[in-house]
Amino acid sequence: MKSSVWFASSRARSPGESTEAKVRRLFEAADFASCIHERDRTAIKLHFGEQGNDSYISPVYVRQVVEKIKAAGALPFVTDTNTLYLGSRSNAVDHITTAVHHGFDYAVVGAPVIIADGLCGKNVTHVAIDKKHFKTVTIAGDIVAADSMIVMTHFKGHEVAGFGGALKNLAMGCAPPQGKRAQHQAKPFSIRDHCTGCGKCVEVCPKSAVTLAGEKSSIDKNLCIGCFECMTVCPSHAIDIDWETEIPLFTERLIEYAYGAVQGKAGKVGYISFLTRITPDCDCVPWSDASIVPDIGILASKDPVAIDAAACDLVNQQQGFAESFLARHRHPGEDKFAGMRPNTDGPRQLRYAEELGMGTREYELVRL
Repeated sequence: MKSSVWFASSRARSPGESTEAKVRRLFEAADFASCIHERDRTAIKLHFGEQGNDSYISPVYVRQVVEKIKAAGALPFVTDTNTLYLGSRSNAVDHITTAVHHGFDYAVVGAPVIIADGLCGKNVTHVAIDKKHFKTVTIAGDIVAADSMIVMTHFKGHEVAGFGGALKNLAMGCAPPQGKRAQHQAKPFSIRDHCTGCGKCVEVCPKSAVTLAGEKSSIDKNLCIGCFECMTVCPSHAIDIDWETEIPLFTERLIEYAYGAVQGKAGKVGYISFLTRITPDCDCVPWSDASIVPDIGILASKDPVAIDAAACDLVNQQQGFAESFLARHRHPGEDKFAGMRPNTDGPRQLRYAEELGMGTREYELVRL
């Protein structure tokens, strides 16, 4: 049976077609009110954006969801979890400061900011899932404690996962650093012949696992936690992983964490995905590259697999921008994410999530 995915185009020609109005209409069309009971503590799972990033979802749009949740008699809060890498969101103090700097304060969104895994990522709950890679997963305590959840996702590319959608928002986004580390596990290595000795990898490593030896980068795998920040910042592509063996395992671990994040919330989770500013990288990077395709619109569904499948299809139907990170596959119908990073396998997220019973790749796109 196909899942319904509601779609609002980015086009607008009247006040009733503003983005704010579309968010409210999508909330209603997808019947998210049925996911929320009176006095529910309702998490709005977001990404507040790393300091320097500006492609995250606008807090003005988040406010529309907050008001809908309040109208249902529930208690909304906006939330995310602390990061594995160094940056502006690795502890709750810096994280909330960054969120407020990006406009996610009470005056704008109408709800408090709560970092779901606490001050230093220690507020956690172990959730039993009994799957291939994990018997239990470590989820942020306040995600588990929430009675219901609306997952708001900026859909974009990702260095290792291929794309970052609702499933990744659940997986990495609902895990504390301990859970993020369990998902990554893969360890990068240096390609000395490509290394220019710039030292950018050394600067970003949160565990001092990368050093310069003879003006070439060297990674201590005993210290490495597999956050991939060194890969992200390397200008000469001198850091890599064993894609053939590591990526399938990484993707399956990712999806098992997504599965764990929604346990105990059957019928209590809704998903809204923004297909705007579709950048090559996660909003975790402290910049925002140019979009790879035109803005498309916004999706809503109760099925995280279907909404990610629809998002992928809509992106791939576009003509890619020549002056972007998209190196190939620019024509409509071509896989844009493989066009950026041919070693990734984003669709594997969808296949494994469907195998775990999280939803279906078969969907009906309902246009508002």
